[in-house]
Amino acid sequence: MSKKVLVAIADGTEELEAVTIIDVLRRAEADVTVASVGAQQVTASRGVNLVADTVISDCVGNIYDLIVLPGGMPGAEHLRDSSELTGMLKDQAASGRLYAAICASPAVVLKPHSLLENKKATCYPSLISELDNAEQAKVVVDGNCITSQGPATALEFSLKLVELLFGKEKSQEVAKAMLVFPLS
Repeated sequence: MSKKVLVAIADGTEELEAVTIIDVLRRAEADVTVASVGAQQVTASRGVNLVADTVISDCVGNIYDLIVLPGGMPGAEHLRDSSELTGMLKDQAASGRLYAAICASPAVVLKPHSLLENKKATCYPSLISELDNAEQAKVVVDGNCITSQGPATALEFSLKLVELLFGKEKSQEVAKAMLVFPLS
């Protein structure tokens, strides 16, 4: 059974994180929709142009097994400022479905919208002091919330998302095919 995943992007999104998340989840055969909170084509944090499948307004009302936020600045600020995405994230959290953020997004998007209340989390090291229940770890899972530190942890983060959606065996299968060793 395919799992529906929404990856939100914006101008200034960290491209390495966005592309890694999208790629790994698609390798696991998730039904991934990439939605921009602005124009369909965005310029990522290092100048790479990314083209979303759609815009966030077209996704409102859809049910996703997982909503994922890449980091990057000012991308995370644009994600934070999208009332449509915020509403979707709040519904996702309240329903017990998975939501995840990496790099700046846990501190810049999730925390201001009270999506980290009573949750352990991690984020980009320069922002970690802004989290109430911060953990110094590459990936932190607390209930239905998954957070990670940044570009260097994007692959581990993405494989954890695959594990949570499809199970450890599928995550290991994807990791092995990508030559990720050792498998955890």
